[in-house]
Amino acid sequence: MKVNKELASQIELLILDVDGVLTDGSLFYDNNGQEYKAFNSRDGHGLRMLQDAGMKVAILTGRQSELVQHRAKNLNIPAELVFQGFRDKRPAFAALLEHTGLPAEKIAYIGDDVIDLPVMKQVGLAIAVADAHPFVKEHAHWITTRSGGRGAVRETCEMLLDARGQLQAILEGYLR
Repeated sequence: MKVNKELASQIELLILDVDGVLTDGSLFYDNNGQEYKAFNSRDGHGLRMLQDAGMKVAILTGRQSELVQHRAKNLNIPAELVFQGFRDKRPAFAALLEHTGLPAEKIAYIGDDVIDLPVMKQVGLAIAVADAHPFVKEHAHWITTRSGGRGAVRETCEMLLDARGQLQAILEGYLR
């Protein structure tokens, strides 16, 4: 599925789901109930490139986890742009709109499951990861070729940078 570059070039904020997008959706627990998640370092670098190019990044997840807060801090995502514990993501999205002052048309959301659909239906660019639920894919403007936790976020970052005409210069900057 080809992305509408004109639509993608207007995006100023990328909202990320966590489980199934920033991770592969697996949940690991030790015998004491301590939760573990695996994040993709290339996804993280893509988010840094996106931020360095002037785009904002936010997290909106249905679950609550200290690990997510730690990862967001590591990625320089401001605490006020991290929303956790919202099974109904609409109130958090409304708060995010109010906080940023951005219209929904200037926002992209990347998700993987039906819990993401209420927000995906409101944003300017709805993105589904390759291994998203089929119903979610039906309602996406664009579907990544990579799976959640396996490069889908990096692919999204590079697509957005390319749509803005910034990707090539950023990549060539690593050769200097």
